[in-house]
Amino acid sequence: MGVDRFMNMADTISSPARTHFAIVPNDQADLAVTPKAIWCQADGTIVVRDHLGVDLPYAMKVGQILPLRAARILATGTSGTFYGLA
Repeated sequence: MGVDRFMNMADTISSPARTHFAIVPNDQADLAVTPKAIWCQADGTIVVRDHLGVDLPYAMKVGQILPLRAARILATGTSGTFYGLA
């Protein structure tokens, strides 16, 4: 791996993501990592539960970013492909 000139910088909510992961929707389990945002890889609807337990669906297009720190992505009602940016 090359030199990361920013590795000693603080990781804040406004800094770029350091990791990414495929989101596997699950009605029963929260995400293992809270993302800074969610990237839409394939058009669809994502049903997101926030940290207050509120569920809302978002219709998303390829390349769209949802700037929400989601707690859970529900399988029921979710279609498309999404990645977490953390």
